[in-house]
Amino acid sequence: MSIATAEPLVGFDVDPNLFKATQDAVVSSLSMCNVTARCVGVSKIPAHEPGIITGLIGVHGKVSGFVTVNMAEAFALAAVGGLLQDKFDKLTSQVVDGVGEITNLIVGGIKKTLSTTPWAFTHITVPSVIVGTGYKMAFARGLEYVCVTFEHDESEAVMLDDRMMQLSISLLRL
Repeated sequence: MSIATAEPLVGFDVDPNLFKATQDAVVSSLSMCNVTARCVGVSKIPAHEPGIITGLIGVHGKVSGFVTVNMAEAFALAAVGGLLQDKFDKLTSQVVDGVGEITNLIVGGIKKTLSTTPWAFTHITVPSVIVGTGYKMAFARGLEYVCVTFEHDESEAVMLDDRMMQLSISLLRL
């Protein structure tokens, strides 16, 4: 007869500079959108991105990599609506452009915070926006990866997926 025993949980080391930069940049950028969200999870491995719209920006400096900001449609509508002081009921070209701009704001905040760390980058690309689900990204070995999940404080959103935003950063030291 065997007995199942629980192994003690071993903590994993998320780089504190990357985590702080990510969290601070999201909170600051979303405040410009009149939106609040709280951090509800962090991972060191790529996670499934449940949202329908994803902003993507490449970064380069002491490191090279990219940042993705994945949002639920309802989250994107609220955030872009707050940023532009308008109301949106569905995805439009203006909302897609707005998600690119929010991604740019977030990555700019991360860039500023990381500027004095080993993770500093000096250049960012123009944002690209992916609309839809089901895409997959390949990740090279050796990347430092952090995925942070945020929940929007939207009282109207009944489904959890409608309140989610996920930011992923993957960097390779050069």
